[in-house]
Amino acid sequence: MSNTFGNRFRLTTYGESHGLAVGGIIDGCPARQQLDMEAIRTDLARRRNGAARQEEDEVEWMSGLKDGITLGTPIAFCIRNKNTRPEDYDMLVDCYRPGHADYTWQQKYGIHDHRGGGRASARETVARVVAGAVAKQVIAPVEIHAEVAELGAENDGDTRGGIVSCRITGLPAGVGDPVFEKLNARLAQAMMTIPSAMGFEMGVGFAAAAMKGSEYIDRWNADGSTKTNHCGGVQGGISNGMPVEFRVAFHPVPTLPQPVECLTRDGKLRTLTIGGRHDRCQVLRATVIVEAMAALVIADFLV
Repeated sequence: MSNTFGNRFRLTTYGESHGLAVGGIIDGCPARQQLDMEAIRTDLARRRNGAARQEEDEVEWMSGLKDGITLGTPIAFCIRNKNTRPEDYDMLVDCYRPGHADYTWQQKYGIHDHRGGGRASARETVARVVAGAVAKQVIAPVEIHAEVAELGAENDGDTRGGIVSCRITGLPAGVGDPVFEKLNARLAQAMMTIPSAMGFEMGVGFAAAAMKGSEYIDRWNADGSTKTNHCGGVQGGISNGMPVEFRVAFHPVPTLPQPVECLTRDGKLRTLTIGGRHDRCQVLRATVIVEAMAALVIADFLV
Protein backbone atom coordinates (compact mmCIF):
# COMPACT_ATOMS: atom_id res chain seq x y z
CA MET A 1 0.00 0.00 0.00
CA SER A 2 1.41 3.39 -0.99
CA ASN A 3 1.18 5.98 1.77
CA THR A 4 3.95 8.37 0.67
CA PHE A 5 3.67 11.27 -1.78
CA GLY A 6 6.65 13.10 -3.27
CA ASN A 7 10.31 12.48 -4.03
CA ARG A 8 12.37 15.25 -2.41
CA PHE A 9 9.66 16.91 -0.30
CA ARG A 10 7.81 13.82 0.91
CA LEU A 11 4.68 13.27 2.97
CA THR A 12 3.78 9.92 4.52
CA THR A 13 0.35 9.79 6.16
CA TYR A 14 -1.09 7.31 8.64
CA GLY A 15 -4.30 6.61 10.52
CA GLU A 16 -7.91 5.57 9.96
CA SER A 17 -11.16 7.51 10.12
CA HIS A 18 -12.20 6.11 13.51
CA GLY A 19 -8.83 5.06 14.86
CA LEU A 20 -6.96 6.84 17.62
CA ALA A 21 -5.38 9.45 15.36
CA VAL A 22 -4.33 10.48 11.88
CA GLY A 23 -1.09 12.22 11.06
CA GLY A 24 1.99 12.36 8.94
CA ILE A 25 5.72 12.64 8.54
CA ILE A 26 7.17 15.34 6.31
CA ASP A 27 10.67 14.57 5.06
CA GLY A 28 12.82 16.92 3.01
CA CYS A 29 11.63 20.19 4.53
CA PRO A 30 14.51 22.69 4.60
CA ALA A 31 15.95 23.79 7.93
CA ARG A 32 15.46 27.24 9.47
CA GLN A 33 11.90 27.71 8.16
CA GLN A 34 9.83 29.65 10.70
CA LEU A 35 6.37 28.13 10.54
CA ASP A 36 3.27 30.28 10.88
CA MET A 37 1.13 28.04 13.09
CA GLU A 38 -1.89 30.31 12.73
CA ALA A 39 -1.82 29.81 8.95
CA ILE A 40 -1.86 26.05 9.51
CA ARG A 41 -4.81 26.36 11.90
CA THR A 42 -6.62 28.53 9.34
CA ASP A 43 -6.29 25.89 6.63
CA LEU A 44 -7.52 23.20 9.03
CA ALA A 45 -10.55 25.37 9.85
CA ARG A 46 -11.27 25.73 6.13
CA ARG A 47 -11.30 21.95 5.80
CA ARG A 48 -13.73 21.65 8.75
CA ASN A 49 -16.07 24.32 7.35
CA GLY A 50 -19.58 22.87 7.24
CA ALA A 51 -18.44 19.34 8.04
CA ALA A 52 -21.03 16.97 9.48
CA ARG A 53 -18.33 15.50 11.74
CA GLN A 54 -16.66 18.17 13.84
CA GLU A 55 -13.14 17.47 15.10
CA GLU A 56 -10.90 19.91 16.96
CA ASP A 57 -7.96 19.06 14.66
CA GLU A 58 -5.33 20.11 17.16
CA VAL A 59 -1.88 19.35 15.76
CA GLU A 60 0.68 17.73 18.05
CA TRP A 61 4.17 18.28 16.67
CA MET A 62 6.28 15.27 17.59
CA SER A 63 9.63 16.06 15.93
CA GLY A 64 11.45 18.27 13.46
CA LEU A 65 10.70 21.63 15.09
CA LYS A 66 12.28 23.81 17.76
CA ASP A 67 10.37 26.93 18.80
CA GLY A 68 8.37 26.66 15.58
CA ILE A 69 11.48 26.57 13.39
CA THR A 70 12.21 23.55 11.19
CA LEU A 71 15.37 21.59 11.97
CA GLY A 72 15.74 19.97 8.55
CA THR A 73 14.90 16.61 10.12
CA PRO A 74 11.64 14.67 9.60
CA ILE A 75 8.62 16.57 10.88
CA ALA A 76 6.21 14.16 12.56
CA PHE A 77 2.76 15.32 13.62
CA CYS A 78 -0.35 13.77 15.10
CA ILE A 79 -4.03 14.79 15.06
CA ARG A 80 -6.10 12.76 17.51
CA ASN A 81 -9.60 11.66 16.58
CA LYS A 82 -11.82 12.87 19.41
CA ASN A 83 -15.29 12.84 17.87
CA THR A 84 -15.57 9.26 16.65
CA ARG A 85 -18.73 7.18 16.66
CA PRO A 86 -17.65 3.86 15.14
CA GLU A 87 -20.80 2.13 16.39
CA ASP A 88 -22.74 4.09 13.74
CA TYR A 89 -21.22 1.73 11.17
CA ASP A 90 -21.83 -1.61 12.91
CA MET A 91 -24.47 -2.47 10.30
CA LEU A 92 -21.74 -2.50 7.64
CA VAL A 93 -19.53 -5.23 9.10
CA ASP A 94 -20.68 -7.64 6.37
CA CYS A 95 -21.97 -5.10 3.83
CA TYR A 96 -20.39 -3.06 1.06
CA ARG A 97 -21.80 0.39 0.34
CA PRO A 98 -22.31 1.41 -3.30
CA GLY A 99 -19.83 4.01 -4.52
CA HIS A 100 -17.34 3.40 -1.70
CA ALA A 101 -14.06 1.49 -1.43
CA ASP A 102 -15.49 -1.20 0.88
CA TYR A 103 -15.74 -3.90 -1.78
CA THR A 104 -12.46 -3.12 -3.58
CA TRP A 105 -10.49 -3.08 -0.30
CA GLN A 106 -12.00 -6.45 0.58
CA GLN A 107 -10.96 -7.85 -2.79
CA LYS A 108 -7.41 -6.51 -2.57
CA TYR A 109 -6.56 -6.93 1.12
CA GLY A 110 -9.05 -9.52 2.33
CA ILE A 111 -10.42 -7.10 4.91
CA HIS A 112 -12.13 -3.73 5.03
CA ASP A 113 -12.43 -1.26 7.88
CA HIS A 114 -16.17 -0.64 8.03
CA ARG A 115 -15.77 2.22 10.56
CA GLY A 116 -16.48 5.08 8.21
CA GLY A 117 -14.27 3.73 5.46
CA GLY A 118 -11.12 3.42 7.55
CA ARG A 119 -8.11 4.68 5.66
CA ALA A 120 -10.17 5.24 2.51
CA SER A 121 -12.12 7.93 4.36
CA ALA A 122 -11.61 11.61 3.56
CA ARG A 123 -10.59 11.96 7.22
CA GLU A 124 -7.08 11.04 6.01
CA THR A 125 -6.88 14.34 4.10
CA VAL A 126 -6.48 16.32 7.33
CA ALA A 127 -2.83 15.22 7.33
CA ARG A 128 -2.45 16.47 3.76
CA VAL A 129 -3.80 19.87 4.76
CA VAL A 130 -1.24 20.19 7.56
CA ALA A 131 1.63 19.20 5.26
CA GLY A 132 0.29 21.41 2.48
CA ALA A 133 0.15 24.38 4.83
CA VAL A 134 3.82 23.78 5.64
CA ALA A 135 4.66 23.42 1.94
CA LYS A 136 2.91 26.72 1.14
CA GLN A 137 5.30 28.48 3.50
CA VAL A 138 8.32 26.70 2.04
CA ILE A 139 7.49 27.73 -1.54
CA ALA A 140 6.67 31.39 -0.80
CA PRO A 141 6.42 33.79 -2.65
CA VAL A 142 4.63 31.27 -4.88
CA GLU A 143 0.93 31.48 -3.98
CA ILE A 144 -1.86 28.95 -4.49
CA HIS A 145 -5.57 29.77 -4.42
CA ALA A 146 -8.46 27.38 -5.04
CA GLU A 147 -12.15 28.15 -5.11
CA VAL A 148 -15.44 26.53 -6.04
CA ALA A 149 -16.08 27.02 -9.74
CA GLU A 150 -19.31 25.02 -10.06
CA LEU A 151 -21.73 23.20 -7.78
CA GLY A 152 -24.17 20.51 -8.78
CA ALA A 153 -27.87 21.23 -8.51
CA GLU A 154 -29.14 21.29 -4.95
CA ASN A 155 -31.80 18.73 -4.16
CA ASP A 156 -33.25 18.03 -0.73
CA GLY A 157 -32.65 14.48 0.32
CA ASP A 158 -29.69 13.97 -1.98
CA THR A 159 -26.02 14.91 -2.34
CA ARG A 160 -24.12 16.89 -4.96
CA GLY A 161 -20.65 17.33 -6.39
CA GLY A 162 -18.93 20.15 -8.23
CA ILE A 163 -15.74 21.60 -9.67
CA VAL A 164 -12.83 23.32 -7.90
CA SER A 165 -10.58 25.68 -9.85
CA CYS A 166 -7.02 26.41 -8.74
CA ARG A 167 -4.50 29.10 -9.70
CA ILE A 168 -0.78 29.07 -8.87
CA THR A 169 0.97 32.43 -9.22
CA GLY A 170 4.58 33.49 -8.80
CA LEU A 171 5.95 30.23 -10.20
CA PRO A 172 8.94 30.98 -12.46
CA ALA A 173 9.41 29.45 -15.89
CA GLY A 174 11.36 26.20 -15.94
CA VAL A 175 9.62 24.11 -13.24
CA GLY A 176 8.86 20.54 -14.28
CA ASP A 177 10.43 17.94 -16.55
CA PRO A 178 9.55 17.17 -20.18
CA VAL A 179 8.73 13.44 -20.14
CA PHE A 180 7.44 11.44 -17.15
CA GLU A 181 7.81 14.18 -14.50
CA LYS A 182 5.77 16.83 -16.28
CA LEU A 183 4.40 19.50 -13.98
CA ASN A 184 0.89 19.03 -15.35
CA ALA A 185 1.15 15.24 -15.01
CA ARG A 186 2.30 15.51 -11.39
CA LEU A 187 -0.54 17.92 -10.61
CA ALA A 188 -3.05 15.60 -12.25
CA GLN A 189 -1.77 12.62 -10.28
CA ALA A 190 -1.87 14.62 -7.03
CA MET A 191 -5.43 15.81 -7.57
CA MET A 192 -6.71 12.36 -8.47
CA THR A 193 -5.50 11.04 -5.10
CA ILE A 194 -8.11 13.24 -3.37
CA PRO A 195 -11.23 11.28 -2.41
CA SER A 196 -14.17 11.84 -4.84
CA ALA A 197 -11.94 13.40 -7.55
CA MET A 198 -13.21 12.33 -10.97
CA GLY A 199 -11.56 14.59 -13.52
CA PHE A 200 -8.68 17.02 -14.11
CA GLU A 201 -8.02 19.60 -16.78
CA MET A 202 -5.33 22.23 -17.38
CA GLY A 203 -6.09 25.62 -18.90
CA VAL A 204 -9.06 25.32 -21.27
CA GLY A 205 -8.89 21.56 -20.80
CA PHE A 206 -11.31 19.45 -22.82
CA ALA A 207 -12.59 22.56 -24.61
CA ALA A 208 -9.28 22.57 -26.51
CA ALA A 209 -10.47 19.52 -28.46
CA ALA A 210 -13.09 21.66 -30.22
CA MET A 211 -10.76 24.62 -30.93
CA LYS A 212 -8.77 25.31 -34.07
CA GLY A 213 -5.01 25.50 -33.66
CA SER A 214 -5.11 29.19 -34.55
CA GLU A 215 -7.57 29.71 -31.69
CA TYR A 216 -5.72 27.57 -29.17
CA ILE A 217 -2.10 28.73 -29.40
CA ASP A 218 -0.97 31.25 -26.79
CA ARG A 219 0.62 34.07 -28.75
CA TRP A 220 3.69 35.77 -27.33
CA ASN A 221 4.17 39.17 -25.80
CA ALA A 222 7.62 40.71 -26.20
CA ASP A 223 8.47 40.09 -22.52
CA GLY A 224 7.96 36.31 -22.83
CA SER A 225 4.48 36.26 -21.36
CA THR A 226 1.53 35.20 -23.52
CA LYS A 227 -1.63 37.01 -24.56
CA THR A 228 -3.80 34.08 -23.49
CA ASN A 229 -3.25 31.14 -21.17
CA HIS A 230 -5.06 28.30 -22.87
CA CYS A 231 -2.30 25.84 -21.91
CA GLY A 232 -2.73 26.64 -18.21
CA GLY A 233 0.82 27.87 -17.71
CA VAL A 234 2.55 24.63 -18.68
CA GLN A 235 4.16 23.84 -22.04
CA GLY A 236 5.90 20.55 -22.70
CA GLY A 237 5.49 19.66 -19.04
CA ILE A 238 7.42 22.77 -17.89
CA SER A 239 6.04 25.99 -16.40
CA ASN A 240 6.25 28.99 -18.73
CA GLY A 241 5.95 31.75 -16.12
CA MET A 242 2.25 32.36 -16.61
CA PRO A 243 -0.20 31.42 -13.85
CA VAL A 244 -0.69 27.66 -13.59
CA GLU A 245 -4.43 27.06 -13.85
CA PHE A 246 -6.38 23.83 -13.54
CA ARG A 247 -9.75 22.43 -12.49
CA VAL A 248 -10.75 19.32 -10.56
CA ALA A 249 -14.18 17.68 -10.78
CA PHE A 250 -15.67 15.89 -7.75
CA HIS A 251 -18.51 13.39 -7.84
CA PRO A 252 -21.42 13.66 -5.39
CA VAL A 253 -20.99 12.16 -1.92
CA PRO A 254 -21.92 8.46 -2.37
CA THR A 255 -23.39 8.07 1.13
CA LEU A 256 -26.99 9.11 0.55
CA PRO A 257 -29.42 10.39 3.20
CA GLN A 258 -31.90 7.76 2.04
CA PRO A 259 -32.08 3.94 1.97
CA VAL A 260 -29.71 2.26 -0.52
CA GLU A 261 -29.05 -1.32 -1.56
CA CYS A 262 -25.77 -2.66 -0.16
CA LEU A 263 -24.04 -5.85 -1.23
CA THR A 264 -23.51 -8.39 1.53
CA ARG A 265 -20.43 -10.57 1.93
CA ASP A 266 -22.46 -13.64 0.93
CA GLY A 267 -23.65 -12.05 -2.32
CA LYS A 268 -27.07 -10.75 -1.36
CA LEU A 269 -28.57 -7.28 -1.60
CA ARG A 270 -29.73 -5.59 1.58
CA THR A 271 -31.44 -2.20 1.79
CA LEU A 272 -29.93 -0.06 4.54
CA THR A 273 -30.08 3.50 5.78
CA ILE A 274 -26.41 4.22 6.40
CA GLY A 275 -25.58 5.60 9.84
CA GLY A 276 -22.90 8.11 10.73
CA ARG A 277 -22.40 11.77 9.91
CA HIS A 278 -21.93 12.54 6.24
CA ASP A 279 -21.60 15.73 4.24
CA ARG A 280 -24.20 16.49 1.59
CA CYS A 281 -21.52 18.26 -0.47
CA GLN A 282 -17.75 18.01 -0.03
CA VAL A 283 -16.71 20.54 -2.66
CA LEU A 284 -16.49 23.59 -0.37
CA ARG A 285 -14.13 21.70 1.94
CA ALA A 286 -12.13 20.30 -0.99
CA THR A 287 -10.68 23.68 -1.98
CA VAL A 288 -8.04 23.66 0.76
CA ILE A 289 -7.18 20.02 0.01
CA VAL A 290 -6.61 20.93 -3.65
CA GLU A 291 -4.32 23.75 -2.51
CA ALA A 292 -2.46 21.40 -0.18
CA MET A 293 -1.78 18.81 -2.87
CA ALA A 294 -0.70 21.50 -5.33
CA ALA A 295 1.68 22.92 -2.72
CA LEU A 296 3.20 19.48 -2.13
CA VAL A 297 3.83 19.09 -5.86
CA ILE A 298 5.45 22.52 -6.20
CA ALA A 299 7.56 22.02 -3.06
CA ASP A 300 8.75 18.67 -4.44
CA PHE A 301 10.02 20.44 -7.56
CA LEU A 302 11.51 23.49 -5.82
CA VAL A 303 13.16 22.09 -2.68
